[in-house]
Amino acid sequence: MTMNNNNNNITKFEEPLWLSPHFTLQEMTDSGTARKLGIDNTPSAGVIENLQALCEHVLEPVRRRFGRTIISSGYRCEELNRRVGGAEGSQHLRGEAADIYCSSLTEARRRYDFIRQNCDFDQLLLEERLYLGTCWLHVSYVRQPGRRPNRHDARGF
Repeated sequence: MTMNNNNNNITKFEEPLWLSPHFTLQEMTDSGTARKLGIDNTPSAGVIENLQALCEHVLEPVRRRFGRTIISSGYRCEELNRRVGGAEGSQHLRGEAADIYCSSLTEARRRYDFIRQNCDFDQLLLEERLYLGTCWLHVSYVRQPGRRPNRHDARGF
């Protein structure tokens, strides 16, 4: 579909690619750093399949239980991962991980406990930067058979 904007330029709007009922490919690949640095963060078909599995098995249950769920980081291409200081073998590189923004440590703990008790996941970490007043959950899901059992960081829980 095309539409004229006020400057008489043509802008193309594409339908979003829904990975699950509440999560789109755009939000799972969106990055302010990538936009700022001109990094193409387009995933491969295999990565999209991994993102879809992560959304279906972990993020959708969280969304159904808690409502709005903000993904602060999903898929990262190698260059983007390097630029944001991600781990060399990060599961974000394969579309197997997402960071869920939490407005408070209390909210993070509730979501952490829910995922730990109700979802199949690969890794679950509560990460925080107290000096910045931010916290988030890093959660991953691996769809391959024979994968490792659920791993989680038990700090304070």
